Amino acid sequence: MKPYKILEHTADLKIKAFGKDLKELFLNAMLGMYKGAGYSGEGEKTKREIEISSIDLLALLVDFLSEVLYLTETEQEVYQEIQFQECGEKHIKAALIGQKLKKIETQIKGVTYHDLEIKKVDNRWEAVVLFDI
Repeated sequence: MKPYKILEHTADLKIKAFGKDLKELFLNAMLGMYKGAGYSGEGEKTKREIEISSIDLLALLVDFLSEVLYLTETEQEVYQEIQFQECGEKHIKAALIGQKLKKIETQIKGVTYHDLEIKKVDNRWEAVVLFDI
């Protein structure tokens, strides 16, 4: 199974992420976001602790990806791994593992709720996310 795919969109970045569970879905959504916009890192590994609570699963995904983008902007880091301590439909506690930001091809302005979708299909999770660029 592919971790994600970049979908056609006229003006913004749209991805579809897949996962056997929510942990893998969130990881693949983050990786797809970075890949679709051409973010890359280099150098020593970095680690950032995050904890996010939201009203539902859709909001949790948007809040998670928004937090990742915020950390990318403020800390100048790009993340490749997630070490989850907790992962449910309304709460995440985890460590992001990454590297210093090397390059951005397309700046992501934000994560949107437009066309946002999360569903379980044949024992796997799928999410569609649109990013404002």
